[in-house]
Amino acid sequence: MNIDHDRLFKELIETFFAEFMQAFFPRAYEAIDFTHVRFLQQEVFTDVTAGEKHEVDILVETRLKGEEGLIMVHIEPQSYVQKEFNERMFIYFSRLYEQYRCKILPIAIFTYDQVRDEPDTFTSGFTFLDVLRFRFYKLELKKLPWREYIHSNNPVAAALLSKMGFKDEERVQVKLEFLRMLTRLKLDPARMEMLAGFFESYLKLSQEEEERLNCELGRIDKKEAETIMQITTSWHEKGRMEGRMEGRMEGRMEGLKEGRIEAQKETILKYLSRRFGEQPADLEEKVQKISDLQILDRILDELFTAGTIEEARAVILGKIAGDLQ
Repeated sequence: MNIDHDRLFKELIETFFAEFMQAFFPRAYEAIDFTHVRFLQQEVFTDVTAGEKHEVDILVETRLKGEEGLIMVHIEPQSYVQKEFNERMFIYFSRLYEQYRCKILPIAIFTYDQVRDEPDTFTSGFTFLDVLRFRFYKLELKKLPWREYIHSNNPVAAALLSKMGFKDEERVQVKLEFLRMLTRLKLDPARMEMLAGFFESYLKLSQEEEERLNCELGRIDKKEAETIMQITTSWHEKGRMEGRMEGRMEGRMEGLKEGRIEAQKETILKYLSRRFGEQPADLEEKVQKISDLQILDRILDELFTAGTIEEARAVILGKIAGDLQ
């Protein structure tokens, strides 16, 4: 399954930016004035030497409490291991600073499944002079112990349980604790579904695991379990409804296509009859057997150039033969 990591993290953080900072960077959270938050368009930087384009994933314009002027928060989710990623963070910083000339807080979120020690600095200099020491916040999700976050009422922490460090045998328990967190958050249905969609993109239980989850629900507080069942039932109902809607739409589109096919066949046969005064039975049989709308369209386009019934026959048979090759 292909997962659009950038889109998922962008949607999560743009919806819950303050909660993200509170959960993982509390000192910065205390300093930022969240009454002014504006998400900017992705910045695209061209690396001329490498011939590549790089996009800044999330860029936030905000302020610090008690200070004049704007600051930028640059958040870069990284879904794969990349050599010299710390250098790329510095290049992003330098390009952003060149453009905005303000304080910039850089944050890297390492979302891949390997456990690594990613650097959070980029340095340049000499034995006799330290020219540069660039630092950024880093969040290595796979290193986070998931149990430390289950008692918080933070929606971002809930969603990111699916990317934290847990063992395979803990998958069911992680899903259960995620659901319990949702019941405490009391969010509106749209944001709750967004969190659930994020979570299940990274941690989707098997049928056997779902059965074990249902058994675990029987062991927790009855009222809490009922709330969880109500939430999950509404998601399943919505999924089934969307599935039925998609099915009806596909059926409608198929019906429209079939109608066009029949209409094109009728047009071709009527044209033969009116243009040449005859509608040979063999050609009628050939046309009626065509089920590809594109072939019928191509026949009709060229049929008008035919001067005789034999030329018309050649057009029809030629298009059918070309499709069979």
